[in-house]
Amino acid sequence: MTTQPSASPQPWQDTTADPADRVRALLDRMSLREKLAQLYGVWVGIDSGGEMAPHQHDFAEAALDWDDLVRHGIGQLTRVYGTRPVDPVIGARSLARTQREIVGSGRFGIPALVHEETLTGLAAWQATVYPSPLCWGASFDPELVHRMGARIGDTMRRLGVHQALAPVLDVARDLRWGRVEETIGEDPYLVGTIGAAYVAGLESAGVIATLKHFAGYSASRAGRNLAPVSVGPRELADVLLPPFEMALRAGARSVMNAYTDNDGVPAAGDHALLTELLRDTYGFEGTVVADYFSVSFLYKLHGVAADRGEAAAQALAAGIDVELPTVDCYGEPLLAAVEQGAVDAAVVDRALERVLRQKCELGLLDEDWAPEVPEEIDLDDAESRSLAREIAERSIVLLRNDGVLPLSPGKRIAVVGPRAHEPGAMLGCYSFPMHVGVHHPEVPFGVSVPTVLEALSEDHEATYALGCPVVGGEDSEIAAAVAAAKDAEVCVAVLGDRAGLFGNGTSGEGCDVSDLKLPGRQEELLEALLSTGRPVILVLLCGRPYELSRQADRLAAIVCGFYAGEEGAVALSGVLSGRVNPSGRLPVGFPGEKAAQPSTYLTAPLGLRSEVSTVDPTPLFPFGHGLSYADVRWDEVTVSDPSWPTDGHCRVRVTLGNDSDRATTEVVQIYLHDPVAEVARPVQQLIAAKRVDLAPGATEVVEIGLHADLTSYTGRAGKRIVEPGDVELRVGTSSARIVTTLPCMLTGPRREVGFDRVLAPDFA
Repeated sequence: MTTQPSASPQPWQDTTADPADRVRALLDRMSLREKLAQLYGVWVGIDSGGEMAPHQHDFAEAALDWDDLVRHGIGQLTRVYGTRPVDPVIGARSLARTQREIVGSGRFGIPALVHEETLTGLAAWQATVYPSPLCWGASFDPELVHRMGARIGDTMRRLGVHQALAPVLDVARDLRWGRVEETIGEDPYLVGTIGAAYVAGLESAGVIATLKHFAGYSASRAGRNLAPVSVGPRELADVLLPPFEMALRAGARSVMNAYTDNDGVPAAGDHALLTELLRDTYGFEGTVVADYFSVSFLYKLHGVAADRGEAAAQALAAGIDVELPTVDCYGEPLLAAVEQGAVDAAVVDRALERVLRQKCELGLLDEDWAPEVPEEIDLDDAESRSLAREIAERSIVLLRNDGVLPLSPGKRIAVVGPRAHEPGAMLGCYSFPMHVGVHHPEVPFGVSVPTVLEALSEDHEATYALGCPVVGGEDSEIAAAVAAAKDAEVCVAVLGDRAGLFGNGTSGEGCDVSDLKLPGRQEELLEALLSTGRPVILVLLCGRPYELSRQADRLAAIVCGFYAGEEGAVALSGVLSGRVNPSGRLPVGFPGEKAAQPSTYLTAPLGLRSEVSTVDPTPLFPFGHGLSYADVRWDEVTVSDPSWPTDGHCRVRVTLGNDSDRATTEVVQIYLHDPVAEVARPVQQLIAAKRVDLAPGATEVVEIGLHADLTSYTGRAGKRIVEPGDVELRVGTSSARIVTTLPCMLTGPRREVGFDRVLAPDFA
């Protein structure tokens, strides 16, 4: 719905004027209170359900005076659809009424910007639940993730939502951290490439992508949520920051700060991070929004501010433009600080200019703007479900197979385990059913989510036994599962995590663990099933890798689906039955028995035992690992010039062949490998990759472009300039399966050339 423009629009409403002039005309007319009103969100319904953000209950106690707030304007509306189950059309009508009230009550008619969570699709009741970010990483398919982002963005636009609080670009560093399930993986190149594709998809739909959490959040000590971060400048530059750089180049218009502190400085108050690095170095011109309550945490948790006013002053000066999710520090406390001279009014204007410019970009300042209300809308249509299934199918990783897979048609199977017949087993902690719906058990899921048992029963004669819950259980339940396995030809054990928040799950925000053993009695159940003598296929639906070394060589097959979304069970059934050829590759490695539990493959030294330590970091299944039902033939690997030409470019050519009668996929991975690396530095790191689909009998020559500057992996903080012959390129399917080794020359540290010039174009 739109309105007819008046004969003489106000200067800030004139779409023919320069945006900067429009913003300045509006800014100059606003009172201080009206300015501050644009710098905070309002969460209506913050106290309507369970806790969906850390310490939410502490802030729900203070009731908001809506009538007083709306008189001055409102910068953002928080989670209109993602706070409680609401029919999408009814929600859109309610949002339209609220926007009209906001526009009509203020002097300048400025609508609120609306944001929602979108980690696995729009977090709204009845909206498609796509696979989790670990699945995006496992697909190694940025084009597919781009399509998903664009579709999510289109859904947001139709509902009047402007800003997505995604993607998470934290590189997984400690697998005990509960939020590993929200990450794309443990490699900065993979995270950056896939994350940038998602950003580009969202932004192509005309909505704002928000990068989080800037920066260092995933490196908190011991994998404990919100714990301090103690990374050095090289790790920050080489591992944690590159995904943000890549996604900013993809067009992201907003950034969210991390909750954590780095070396004692909270990110929410870190001027060097949020202004000097993000804006002065990276050239970012968008908005920085606070992670929920993180401005308040400066005085409540970090203790670096004495009160709300001081917290507001620190955050605003550091570079946080918008306080989310609801007004606390940027309201009356900041007003008083400015009036008393403790905060420079120019700093307020700086943040306001960014906010208004973004609203101008979105059309929210246009004279003819009015909320549009769909008469009907299907948030989970056939095309969206089809896309969700395609991502799930491309992300499932076959870790081990002794020949039992694919299952023969009609095979009599026992499907057992706590994740076998539970729709929530497919969904991560930020999916609407697990994030919001769990607080409203009387309301149905809103979308159809088949279980593994239901999907497998379409093709096989299946019996079911629980075995044990995710946590807890009785001996009699394990005995019943053993009996079911003995009566079947094959046992499919579906184990893993229950996603939840703040201790209400085994994976998810605030659900950190002390070790990587399967939760509860699941390992005990698995051992009991193996003792039956029947072939056991382990299917993992999890938010993090688990330590399986005690059972791996006795299992007939291991399949990992992570949280594969609403179509995950159908995709898994397709892989187990052979309709789908598995093609996923691990975005995070599975630890070995003697591995240091926090290890990722970038923890030096990679896969090398050392006589100076009893810890063996060799993974059970390394990053990049994944099997198929049809092996690809590698005929030749060549490099354009081992010495690398003076223009800084090089191309790796790989010849692949498929001799089987089924379509298959290979993911060509190129690693930088330093055989004489220091103990303190990773010896191998992914620098390029490309997913290649091969028809039956096909041969294909694949070229992957490299830039020499990328391989100076010592980063902005590094001092070492590598000489010719010091390193190698390893080209293969994972860090464990090397096809060929090629000498190369490296040039200059990244701090001189910029990470933006060093990406392999074929995968970017």
